[in-house]
Amino acid sequence: SAPRCHLNKHLLDVRVLKGEPAELSCTVSKDEVTGTWFKDGLKLTSMDGVFFEKEGLVHKLIINKVEDIHAGKYRFEGGDIKTEASVFVEDPPQVDKVLLKNLSVPTVAKAGQKVKIKIPFEGRLPVRATWLKDRMELVDDTRICVDKTETFTMLSISSSERKDCGDYKVRLKNDSGVLEINFKLVVTDKPQPPAGPIKIVESTANDITIEWKPPKDDGGKPLQCYIVERQQVGKNDWVTLGETLRSCTTFTTNKVEQDMSYYFRVRAVNAEGTSDALESDEVKAVSKASPGAPDPPEIVSASRDTITISWKAPRKTGSSRIVGYIIQKRKKGSMAWLPVNSVPIADKKLKMTNLKKGLQYEFRVAAVNAAGIGDASEPSQPVFARDSMESPGQVQDLKVSSSDSTSVTLTWKRPEAKDGSDVKGYDVEMRSSNNLNWAKCNTLPIEVTTYTVKGLQAKEMYFLRVRALNDSGPGEAAELEACIEAAPPVVSPRLLIDDTMKSLLVIKAGNTIRVNIPFEASPDPVVTWLKDGLPLPNQATINTKDGTTQLLIGAAELTDSGTYTVELQNGLGKRETFSFQVQVTDIPQSPGPIHLEENVPNTVTVTWEPSASEKWENNLYYTVLKRESQKGLWHVVGDLIYTNKFTFTKLIPGRDYYFRVVAKNNLGASGPSESVQPWRIRKPKAEFQVKPQKYRRVNQNQPPRFLVPLKPHVVTTGSECRMSCAVGGYPPPKITWYKNNSDLSNDRTYFCTNDFGVCSLVVLGVTKHDEGEYMVEATNELGRASSKAFLTIKGNN
Repeated sequence: SAPRCHLNKHLLDVRVLKGEPAELSCTVSKDEVTGTWFKDGLKLTSMDGVFFEKEGLVHKLIINKVEDIHAGKYRFEGGDIKTEASVFVEDPPQVDKVLLKNLSVPTVAKAGQKVKIKIPFEGRLPVRATWLKDRMELVDDTRICVDKTETFTMLSISSSERKDCGDYKVRLKNDSGVLEINFKLVVTDKPQPPAGPIKIVESTANDITIEWKPPKDDGGKPLQCYIVERQQVGKNDWVTLGETLRSCTTFTTNKVEQDMSYYFRVRAVNAEGTSDALESDEVKAVSKASPGAPDPPEIVSASRDTITISWKAPRKTGSSRIVGYIIQKRKKGSMAWLPVNSVPIADKKLKMTNLKKGLQYEFRVAAVNAAGIGDASEPSQPVFARDSMESPGQVQDLKVSSSDSTSVTLTWKRPEAKDGSDVKGYDVEMRSSNNLNWAKCNTLPIEVTTYTVKGLQAKEMYFLRVRALNDSGPGEAAELEACIEAAPPVVSPRLLIDDTMKSLLVIKAGNTIRVNIPFEASPDPVVTWLKDGLPLPNQATINTKDGTTQLLIGAAELTDSGTYTVELQNGLGKRETFSFQVQVTDIPQSPGPIHLEENVPNTVTVTWEPSASEKWENNLYYTVLKRESQKGLWHVVGDLIYTNKFTFTKLIPGRDYYFRVVAKNNLGASGPSESVQPWRIRKPKAEFQVKPQKYRRVNQNQPPRFLVPLKPHVVTTGSECRMSCAVGGYPPPKITWYKNNSDLSNDRTYFCTNDFGVCSLVVLGVTKHDEGEYMVEATNELGRASSKAFLTIKGNN
């Protein structure tokens, strides 16, 4: 008998994301097997989106787009064979990609403002939503509330504070997976008061100098300046003395009178406002009678029995001439100063004998005048009471660590311990092979055990030597010879610009501008940076090393926008330049006042003064919102508006309407500008009738024309869209609507109305399918007119 049919490959379980295709396949040993498919025990004959295929010995069940209904156990039977497997439909939480992109930009709010962050999601229920801030789960309190429904989760902060700043995470989880969304919230506020206390740096009869510390919190915006005020004791008025730069925390005023007492206070200022004041204690403007402190005394000589010091008179002598000086001494490490002389000496030099051999001493000096003893100087350098020591020994392991065509770097070790005690530094000397005279390379003693000799000639032989130094002078020299290598080939300066270097940088105000430009050149070129063809402003710093030049501006301001140019030039006159644009932007300022007027019956045209940010923001647009009572919710009625006018048509007579306009750019939204008075269309009286004859006389023999054209619309998925225009003409024109040039007259998805020339197309519950170009055509026997606009659909966020 013929061999029985058997399975070469069984069906295997499949896990697939909802909306993705899926395929079940098995392989049999005989081609004539037809086979039957079953789902959950029931025979499959036809099912939406499910197809059966047979390719030779392979039998396939294909699902084009998997839905929940397709989950289950499938079985294939043919002849004597049977195999089964399951399809598991995974539907993890998902969020609109546009929303995720928007959340990648920090959300910025002013302190006290209400913050609402709504995240709609899709996925198999139940979906558990968890909100975290700085890795800690958020819990509801009097200000913070976390809401969740089956379609969205929302964080609400009734009155934002600086402590709300931080990194937030939303974790959406169901039995199919986990989605984590990260975003940053920034809350700005006026700064805290400057940190105290206010110190009195100097007080004289003519001026007072005060000092303070920056505030611990700048409010999230860079400080702009400090305001300093003064109040005379016994008076109520505070007088503004002036302002200081944000980097300066001292202030000197000469607006004082001798022997008068004052209070001072300081406030910090940023873009959000002025801080509370830091106030000083009472300060009196008096001239100092006693002398100021001299400079530290200098050591003239030292031995085991005597130490001689000298000093100079103080710069401030006080209210009378100096009559002498008091000298004090102490052992190094001690806190107690002991007098050397009890009677002031007039000379500015003193030899001291009452010392202990081998101890290390420090000395200080105070000047004396008729008012008394002045402030003491800072201590002298410590000095031992001992005889001059021997010269230090020879340095160890002198060698060349690196060299190039113009320089040599030497390294060495200290002299041996018995010879190297109290080494104070080193001298490096050199001579060329054709010169017998040694030249000193350093001007001051070298404190480290390495030194680079520069300015050498290529292909030359040099002799180099190093000596250790102490108080007795230089020690024995250690010597070596070095041959300088040939100069590298000249490489013309070239900027290494690749695709990662953008020609336009958009920077948020307050952020850092940091641009690194790599280059190659030999010898090292002169690097010059320019802004708009002029030298860079003071706040910009340039750092060039190791073949890279960097432009750095710590806190960008709007004035930092412009064209920046980097130029390389070598000694042969070879030049190369590269220019790029920097645009510094910020959250827009609020629009100006709103005006409402009825240009077309039963509509309202909203106009507003432009935001001041239009002067510097190319990507600014406006959003119009309305509500129907003073306490109702605001709803977006117009978005992506690039003019200063918007017409709203969905008015119901007898209702009050309030309008609000905000300016937006890529960084966020401005504060709102709102209509002052509500807008209302009166209800028509019952006896009111339209008189066609009058209308006919006014519009007689008029070809169609659009009084108000269609405008572009941007609406969210699931909401209602009403596109309206106003048409004139007589006889009354016939109105026809088109989408992507297809007639919509017989499409029941759309509702068309024509109320005395105000024509509207209504789409209920828009979907992505409704996106496209819409046209309204008006025709009568005298002519034809049309108007077009684009409808954009975005995810519900």
